[in-house]
Amino acid sequence: MFGTPRSGANAYAKVGMETGVIAANPHKLIVMLFEGAQVALNNALQCMQAGKVAEKGKAISKAISIIDNGLRASLDKNAGGEIAANLDSLYEYMSARLLQANLNNQPELIQEVLALLQDIKGAWEEISPQADAQASAAVPPQAAAASSYDALAPHMPRLMKA
Repeated sequence: MFGTPRSGANAYAKVGMETGVIAANPHKLIVMLFEGAQVALNNALQCMQAGKVAEKGKAISKAISIIDNGLRASLDKNAGGEIAANLDSLYEYMSARLLQANLNNQPELIQEVLALLQDIKGAWEEISPQADAQASAAVPPQAAAASSYDALAPHMPRLMKA
């Protein structure tokens, strides 16, 4: 009558995730994309080991979608310059490796992409706005004003800025 406990838990988790997305700043959204890709790839590895071909393909496709339509699409190549161009190439490489991993059942390629994602995510977390706020407390106001713009940070449209 009311559904299964599993469907209720899934609905609750979905609401929690959607609330997290709505409340997150642009920097946190990028971290959430990294985490989503990592979860999908870990799921793909489990499915690959269990011989669940269809589920493996779905999980890898989800990770590719997050990388291409989330991480890669959020790059501002004009403002980000060489760093954004390098990240774009790296994300393209990751997607190609995941496609190859899916076609040839190569878990080592998924592990390679997981390691790359973890490295980039770690660097991204180090430049979080909270870390910037703590660091700027010790920086003179003149120096802080000169370094406050982050060309690689995703930017919200002008209509949505607070």
